[in-house]
Amino acid sequence: MYFGNLETVPYTKRTRWILLSQALERQLGEAEFEKTKALIKGKILSPIHPQSVRIRMISKEITDALQRGLNEEQVWSDVGYASANVTGFEGHTERETLKSLTDASADGEEESGWHKEDEILDDSWVQQSRKKGHERGPATSHLEGLNWEVLVVNEPVVNAFCLPGGKIVVFTGLLEHCKSDAEIATIIGHEVGHAVARHIAEGMTKNLWFAILKLILYQCATHVTVNTMSSLFLRLPFSRRMEMEADYIGLLLIASAGYDPRVAPAVYEKLGEVTGTLALDNYLTSHPSGKKRAELLSQAKIMEEAFTLYTRMQGEELLKDFFRPS
Repeated sequence: MYFGNLETVPYTKRTRWILLSQALERQLGEAEFEKTKALIKGKILSPIHPQSVRIRMISKEITDALQRGLNEEQVWSDVGYASANVTGFEGHTERETLKSLTDASADGEEESGWHKEDEILDDSWVQQSRKKGHERGPATSHLEGLNWEVLVVNEPVVNAFCLPGGKIVVFTGLLEHCKSDAEIATIIGHEVGHAVARHIAEGMTKNLWFAILKLILYQCATHVTVNTMSSLFLRLPFSRRMEMEADYIGLLLIASAGYDPRVAPAVYEKLGEVTGTLALDNYLTSHPSGKKRAELLSQAKIMEEAFTLYTRMQGEELLKDFFRPS
């Protein structure tokens, strides 16, 4: 049962155990989508509304990029995430950016890794999982034949999500803070990243183990103590790690869709300011703080990989324009 249900996440190549079948996961996603549509009835923008058309086009570019990657069996190169000194790409030329990324990567090789206060969000597991991931191909069958649907909801909620089965929902409140297409693509790419990694199915499997462990611990501690400790040391760290993984996958998706990935750190920092952050958010919430997410995405290796994809896409577009008949 264990080895038969091991799967490898595309892009990060992390191996995990999931009990929920892909078919059941898709059914649950579609059922939740129908429930969501019933709750927001009358607030869904028309398919021909300018904002709806815009969001659908951005979403299609991301899902097309995902499909191209799957078809070409490109799960990206194996790079590490270790350098700790690269932030702020605004205002750089492409040549300057690549030089700063390369220099920062070289500096990072001499450092031991993350600072002590960052250990709770240390992403060295991505590098380790990629090295191990060659032994097992990535699980992608759950992404085949999806009927992607996009809804834009006229609500002042700063949120978006993607359900299993390819159901994307974006609230107009998000558009008040994410003005450019690249900023919107960053958020949609992150949400699609959750679907790519099957985080909902993995979360349901993890919750089963958390429940069993809590039942055992109830025998030797109070319910309040067990619930608090399991949340702090099991549920919340797991949730933050999934958010980080979706950030990484989303960054690669938007880059391969032709959007400049250098905008992503600023997007998460901006959203962190909108929602409000506290000093302990990196320990007491299900999401890392916006500032921490911006710092992690600005690390040389992940940004270098995404920027390489982006420049490659730009080059391909230039070639298409050059050879396109006038």
